[in-house]
Formats: sequence, structure tokens, C-alpha cells
Amino acid sequence: MRSIGEMARESGLGVSALRFYDRAGVLVPDQVDPVTGYRWYAPEQLGEARVLARLRRAGMPLADVRLVLAGWTAADTELVRRLLEAHLRRLEKGLSAARAEFSALRDLLDDRENPFMTSPLSAARLSVSGPGLAAALDAVRFAAGTDPELPVLAGVHLDAEGDALHLVATDRYRMAVARTAASGQGGGRVQATVPLPLADAMRALLDGEDEVRLTVDDGRVTLEAGDRQTGGRCLGQGFPDYRRLVRLPAGRRAEVKVAAFTEAVRTGPVRLHEDGGATCELTVLEVSEDGRVAPVPEGADGPDLVAVNRAFLLDALAAAADDRLVLEFGAPTAPLVIRGAGDEHTFSLLMPVRLSD
Repeated sequence: MRSIGEMARESGLGVSALRFYDRAGVLVPDQVDPVTGYRWYAPEQLGEARVLARLRRAGMPLADVRLVLAGWTAADTELVRRLLEAHLRRLEKGLSAARAEFSALRDLLDDRENPFMTSPLSAARLSVSGPGLAAALDAVRFAAGTDPELPVLAGVHLDAEGDALHLVATDRYRMAVARTAASGQGGGRVQATVPLPLADAMRALLDGEDEVRLTVDDGRVTLEAGDRQTGGRCLGQGFPDYRRLVRLPAGRRAEVKVAAFTEAVRTGPVRLHEDGGATCELTVLEVSEDGRVAPVPEGADGPDLVAVNRAFLLDALAAAADDRLVLEFGAPTAPLVIRGAGDEHTFSLLMPVRLSD
């Protein structure tokens, strides 16, 4: 017999994935200790788990996975072959369609400048509050991307216009925006995207100076704090036009106490969600008629439930500088907006996850 940890190591499926497939009835442990709840798998289940891991990596839908494993266990090789070939045809058809669409999009990009991307326009030398810049970096850093295929998102975007400096970070699934006061920018809008190592070096420099100087010039960003400074090259690619992405219709608003709500999310019910071979934990939120927000258990249902990645939600709550936050709920498919109760200009967006029917 193998414990769930041993099964995970030997099969290539994570512990959370094994729990998901147990709940889904796809790979049910041979025994479950009635006292501890520990799962134990029979020796012959290791082969099934390894097959399941391969199907998962291939992105096979859960309904077909059930049939493949049933055919595998019953030695119905003809059924298994038909299911594998059908899934491969779907993948090839989808890839062919995607290539055609991408080809058309590239032709459109050749004909006009992409309006969803922005680039640095000019140079600027700004005076910025040290604590204000530190707070803004702290508010957005968690949302920065780490995907090597999208290096432009692996940074913090600086957007200076008038007397305001906006900082933005996004990994596509979440976005964080913060604003701090700035002076010295009188020549129009200036933008630059700072790579994460430089953003972290800038934050380390902000340890007490009341006012710092931020310079953007010739593709470089330099931060001076007293007699110390750090600087480096900006990311060369265009950053998404975040102003278009944060124009959202008004939704229901509910105020939460950060400490209590964080504890409710951390210890509350979760739902396992599988997408493209990856499993994550979701927190499903509901706003009651009296305006209270709380995670709801797996059996809950309703048109107004909003599901978000639990880890992303905890990150956003941890980055909050206020002890109270305002949550804005639109449609179940609209981003969840999390704002500081005392600062409407510092907020984060979390993309919702569609709950399975």
C-alpha cells in the first residue's frame, strides 16, 4: 500500500491532483483511514495513476479520462485507442484553427500599430515621496508576471503624467495598480517598464528618505535616494494598455476587515479546479443581502457566486496597506476588484474562474 505522498512521487501526480481525482471519483484510494482520513492506494493503482498523469499532461477532458481508465482497467484496448485518437484529432483541429487565427492577427498587426500596447514616449525627472513610492511598489509587486514566454510582464510599469505616478503589474490573471504623487513632469505622459530585479533594488533603497528622484531617459530608469542610487535598462517591449483594462462597469460593493477576511479565506472551504493539466484551489465568494462577504462551501450554488484563485486572493489581501478593503463584484465573469477603503486609486483585479457545471 502507498500513502498519498508516495503515490504522488511515483506517479507524477501532485498530492492536490490526487485529492481532486479522488473527489471526482476517477482514482479513488483503495482504503481511507476512518480516523485520520489518510488515503492509501493499492499496488495496482500505481499503473492507473501513471496513465492518468499522461492523460492530464495531454489535456484530456475529465469525462474522457474516466472512460480511458475504465477501458484500461478492463483491458478494452480498442476503446482506449478510439478515445486517444479522438482526443488527438481534437487537439490537431484546435491547433490548426489557432494557427489560422494567429496568422490573420499577425497580418492585422502589420497594417497598424497595436492600440493595446504602450511604449515610453519621452524622458522625465521626477521628485517622488519615498514612502509613497515604497507603498506603491509593495501594493503591486505580487501581481508581476514570471512567464518566460511573456518577458514584458516580468516587471513593474511606471506611468507618469501630470502630478501622478502610477505603478502597474500584471501576469494576465491578476493586475495591481497604485498611485503616488510626483512633481516635475510637465512634458506629457512618460512610461517605462522596470524589470523585477531593478524594481526590487529600488524598493530596497527606499528605507527612510522623505523624497527621492526618479529619472527616465534613453531607455534607462534611475532612482536616487540621498547619496545612494540604483538604475538599469527598461524592458524594451510594449506594456499592455492597463487604462483600457480597468474600465469596468460599477458593481456591488462590500467592505471587509482585512485580518478577519484573510483568516476566513485561509481556513475556509475551497474547491479544486483543473485547467490544462494544472490544479489550483478556488475560493468561491458570495455577498449576502446584508452586504457581508464570505467563502461558501462546495455544495453552494447560485448565479452571483464569484470564484477566484485562492492563492491570488491571499496575495492581494497581504499586499493591502489598509485594515479595511472594499470588494467590488460585477458579473461572475467580470474581474473581482479589491480597493483600499481609503484609497480608490490603489486596487487589484483578480480574473474569475468559471465554475464547472
